[in-house]
This record gives sequence, structure tokens and C-alpha cells, in this order.
Amino acid sequence: MSTTPVPTVDIKTEVGSYFISNYPPYSQWNREALPAVRQALQSPPKVDTPLGLYLHIPFCRKRCKFCYFKVFTDVKAAEVQRYVDALSTEISLVASLPVMGDRPFRFVYFGGGTPSFLAPKQLVALGDRLREHITWDGAEEVTFECEPGTLSETKVKTLREQMGVTRLSLGVENFDDSLLEENGRAHLSKQVFEAWDWIQAAKFPNVNIDLISGMVGETWDNWRENIRRTIDLSPDSVTIYQMELPFNTVYSKDILGNKIETPVADWPTKRQWVDYAFTELEAAGYSVSSAYTMVKDSSKVNFSYRDNLWQGADLIATGIASFGHASGVHYQNLAELEKYYEAIDAGQLPLGRGLIPTPHQLLVRELILLLKRGYLDAGYFRSKFGVDVLEHWSEAWAAHVADGYVTIEGDAIRLTRAGLLRADALLPVFFEPEHRGVRYT
Repeated sequence: MSTTPVPTVDIKTEVGSYFISNYPPYSQWNREALPAVRQALQSPPKVDTPLGLYLHIPFCRKRCKFCYFKVFTDVKAAEVQRYVDALSTEISLVASLPVMGDRPFRFVYFGGGTPSFLAPKQLVALGDRLREHITWDGAEEVTFECEPGTLSETKVKTLREQMGVTRLSLGVENFDDSLLEENGRAHLSKQVFEAWDWIQAAKFPNVNIDLISGMVGETWDNWRENIRRTIDLSPDSVTIYQMELPFNTVYSKDILGNKIETPVADWPTKRQWVDYAFTELEAAGYSVSSAYTMVKDSSKVNFSYRDNLWQGADLIATGIASFGHASGVHYQNLAELEKYYEAIDAGQLPLGRGLIPTPHQLLVRELILLLKRGYLDAGYFRSKFGVDVLEHWSEAWAAHVADGYVTIEGDAIRLTRAGLLRADALLPVFFEPEHRGVRYT
């Protein structure tokens, strides 16, 4: 069994999950919690809690060799339409839940898979059906994930003008065609540049480019060229993930099954590459927004999905295998497609598993997620949770300060550049003891 890494795991990229997106770990979620999930969804919301919506589109042209998400490839138009119909029906069920209250959606996120896999007509039809039950016209942010090779000028216009997308996130990952092919990406760099003019013409308030540091085959020369091309495009924000090897990917299965050496760059090398990227982007006028993200204009770019969700917002999850959070209770939809359809056809929410965090676990969750931004205000936690986080985790903070990863001045806790580059590895020391040695996913 893999263990959650701690700061001493600093060299080889082993198989396991490193990127932390929730707490307690997903491996601890179970079906026994579903009655509490249903009760939370059937109860009025907590006062002043922001509301968000996640819609999962699980289709891709190809499965990347490093992907562990629930996605389907080689699907026919009728299969896609069946899913879109089921998702629309699920939205109609969700719209009547008491937990919705009279709240507008503060943020909406179309994730995948590849949401841009859908054809323009399917997008319009989906939007029309969704608006029969809900509206996101007043949302601060509507994010839509895109794979460059799935875009057309018509589709880009549809996203902006008819779907109301305000933040388009483009999964570039790398600009080198040989690396893209080796890692199983469906697009080539030419398609990024073809799509860029359409994207710019559509005038999205925020266009984000995703990159991955340490894809198989990456070199220093290639990485420098990636950052140069990114700066030339001048997106509103750049998100850089460090390549990992979660379970159930093509690469991780090859390593575990055939006992081959990891083909992924080691952690010090990946951190050097991200450090270089941050430095170059800063020189180009960008500033740090989190351990993964640089923004060109912090007064313009708003990460409503991230900031609200990390501070305990309700997130209504729709679609197969999607994760939600309502009134402090975690849940995930069914991860098997036929079971998902069966539940929807029966007029039931497709709930698969859940978890009821304790008040302390909600504190841990918020602490570790907000620390990924690179800073914390201890006063915020005293006000919200009645806990002095500096005193409660004094040994952990002292260790991080001694290692040069954190600085503390009064209530201000900040990650240094070295801390930012290994943010996820710094978090498990804040976990409750029973969660420090378990598989994360």
C-alpha cells in the first residue's frame, strides 16, 4: 500500500498520489455515509454559504498515459447524447434539492475528461436544457476545460456567446509534438496556435494555459522553449502541475507490472523546472497566485472556483464519478456508467459514497487547501474555527520554518519559493495521525 508522502520523499517519482485536493483522504470515503449525504442535500443550506456547480464530461479523444480520471474514448455520437441527456436529467433532480435554497451559483465548472469534446450543437442543447432548471448568468466565474484539438472557431464562439463561459482553461501541457505523442496527448502544438486566434477573438475574461513539468521525455532545452512560447501567447494565467504517477494510469501500470524504472523526472528536477518557469513569468509581469498558478493581472483574474471551494463552499456535483461538498459533508457520484444511468432513469440522485468530516477535519481541510495558495492568516482560523493554528500545529510549523519552507510573522504564514515548489509534500504533517499512512485515493 502506498503511503501519503511527507517532506522526506524528495527524489524519485514513485507510483502514488501526491496532489492533495480534499481531506480526509478519498480512500476513507464509503457508502455508509450516504444517509448523512442525503440528509444534507435534503436540508436547507447553511446561511451565507456560497454555492457552486460541477459538471463532469467524461469523454476524451485519447487517454493520456498519465491520466487516472474516469474517462471514455472511442465513443459514438449516440453514447455521448445518452450521457448528455442523463446529465441534464440529473440537473433537474438537483435543482429541486432543499440544499440549493434560493442561492445563485457563484461559480460553475465544466470539467473532464474533455468538456470541449462535445460538438457545438450538443453544447447549445445542453445549455438550453440546463437553463430550464438552473441559471448561472450571475456567476462570478464559469470555467470550461478544453483540449486544443477539439476546438473550432464555431465551438469557441459558442462557449463564450451561448454558454457564457468566462474562464477558458486550455490543456496545452507541452509544446513539443514528440513529447505530446509519447505521453498520449491527443493534440499537437499546431492545434494550440490554430485555436489561439479564435480564443483571443472571443474575448474571454480569463484564458488559462495548463502545463506539466516533467512529462516523459522532458529536457531542460524543451522546458525553456515551453516557457518562452507560453510567455509569447501571454495568457491571463498559467497553471503548472508537476508530473506524478497516480495509480491506474498507463505509466504506473507499466512500472508496477513490468518492474521498469520510472520514466518520469525526479522531484528535484521538476521543482527546478517550475522554479525556472515562475522566475521567467515574474520577469514577464506575472505574479504568484498559488503553488501552481501565475497570473498576469491579479486585479482582473478571479479564481472563484478555487477560493470559494477551499473555504468551505457547497459544490453540487453532477455527472459520473464527480465529487461534491454540501453543508460540510463530502460525497462522490457513482463511478460506473451503467449504475449512474440506472439511478438517473429511476429518478434518483446517483450517489456512490461519502464522508462526514468532524469539525476538526473541516479545519484541517481548509488549512491545507488554503496553504496551497502560498499564504495563511492565522486570525482567519481563530475567527472561523476558534483554533490558534500556529499553536495547535507548533511542531509542524517549526519544522517547516527550520527547513526553509515557511516564514511566520505575527499571524502571517507564507510559503517560501522552496515551500511553494513542494507544497503538497508539506501538507500531510497536518493530517490526523490515522490518515498519515494511508493511500490517498
